[in-house]
This record gives sequence, C-alpha cells and structure tokens, in this order.
Amino acid sequence: MALTNVLLLSQIAAYVIGLIFSLCIIVPMSMHQDEFNGHCSLFSKGAWQEEDGQLLVTWASRAYCNYVIVVGVVMFLVSCVQIYRMSMFMYQGIDSSFLSAFIEAVVCITLCGLAISAAVMVTLGFMTWCDNIVERFPSCEDVSGQDIDKKDNIKTHGFYIELGSAQFGAWGAFATWVGLSVFSTLKLCRYHQLQNIQVSMYRERQRLVNDSGSPAAERAHTPLEH
Repeated sequence: MALTNVLLLSQIAAYVIGLIFSLCIIVPMSMHQDEFNGHCSLFSKGAWQEEDGQLLVTWASRAYCNYVIVVGVVMFLVSCVQIYRMSMFMYQGIDSSFLSAFIEAVVCITLCGLAISAAVMVTLGFMTWCDNIVERFPSCEDVSGQDIDKKDNIKTHGFYIELGSAQFGAWGAFATWVGLSVFSTLKLCRYHQLQNIQVSMYRERQRLVNDSGSPAAERAHTPLEH
C-alpha cells in the first residue's frame, strides 16, 4: 500500500508539472499568433529590402503553430483528467485497474511522441526565423519592438520571450511525459508481478488439494487395523 501511495503521489505531482508546462506552450504560442496577425513565424523565411529596410516575409503554414497549440491543449486536458482521477484514487485508498493502467501507459507514450515533435518543431522553426533576423540585427532578441514588417502589420514586442517560453514548455513537457511513461510502466510491471504471484499461489493451492485427495494420502491418514 505504501508503494502504491508513493507511485500515485509521484504521478499526481508529474501531472501537475505537465499541466504547467502545457500552459507554457498554449499561452505564449496563442499570443504570438495574435501579435503576428494570424501568421506563424515558425519556419518562415524572408528577405530584407534595401529601399525601406523592411522584411519581405514568405510566411510558412499556420499549421506549425496550430499543431504546437493543439498538442499543448491535449496535454492540458489529459493532465486535468488524470489529476482528478488519481486524487480520487488517493482519497479512496484505491488504485486503477490493470486495463486503465495499460491505457494510461499507451496515452503517456503517445504524448511523449507528440511532445517531442512539438519541441523539435518550435526549436527548428524558431531557428529558421532567427536566421532571417540576424542578417540585419546582431541577435534575434534585438528585433523585439522593431517595426520590421509594416505590410503584414506584425508586432514584435514579445515574440522572442513568447517563442522561448513555448520552446521551454515543449521540452519540459517532453521530459515530464517521459517520467509519466516510466511511472505507468512501473505500475504495469507491478500489476504483472502481482498477477504472477496470484497465479503461482493458486497453482500451489491446487497442488496441495490434489495431493491431499490422492489415494496415497488417504492410506497415509487411515489408521492401521490390528
């Protein structure tokens, strides 16, 4: 029971951390798209115009930013549901069944894949955008607040912090879901071990029952007649 409580507490804590990291993805990415007038800077490229110093941007698909936001929303919802479920388990002093633990392990592993894909997408997309910026500015951060694309009416005041926060949240979420996958796998192994112990005990009881009912055992227990 002590092991179950420790594992449940660890899972609840990890889901709370995952919830926080999901918000670190959703909020800044949504703000970024809003400030960039619906455009997504991830993987967008551009060329600096000599006549007016503006950046002529070839915008990448909005699906990159939308995908990252959707992954964050999915992680947020799953974390909320799991925090509630496991808090109820802890309050009632019970734990999930083998089937629900198996489903949980599959979900955690799936979200690991989604998290790392979102993290790589934000990292590489951010680097691609910054490659455009450093052609004119010393660093990517220096363009914050600069009016570099009047045509598309984008606002660059907080884009560096926003994309940096989303990148941090995505990698942090990936690490968290790796930990949750380990916890859920440990729970499955524990269930499997308990099942093997129960099966072994059942077979041993059956063997003892069969041995006690055998003719040899009956002769051994029958008193000798004089």
